[in-house]
Amino acid sequence: MAELDQLLLDPTRLAIVALLSAAEWAEFGFVRDAVKLSDSALSKQVSTLSRNEYVDVRKGYVGKRPRTWLNLTDSGRDTLAGHLAALQTIAVQARSDGARQPRD
Repeated sequence: MAELDQLLLDPTRLAIVALLSAAEWAEFGFVRDAVKLSDSALSKQVSTLSRNEYVDVRKGYVGKRPRTWLNLTDSGRDTLAGHLAALQTIAVQARSDGARQPRD
């Protein structure tokens, strides 16, 4: 049975990982804007995700401008899938339990 992942219980980290699951590599600025975080807040979250091998970080240049790209690792994808499956199980169970409750 799938289990909830402790790191992904944080809604900000879940949003980052979910966004990255739809892309191969995403530019830092795009992720920052999509999840509505400051550079420093996103950087902190990415460090946590990278340290736990959920996200790969690649730095480079576009012309003379430094850029950072983010990619969800295979491990990160598997963890997200398991986390979402666990959430789905909880939702199904809650609906089932709610359907059995007497209505006043």
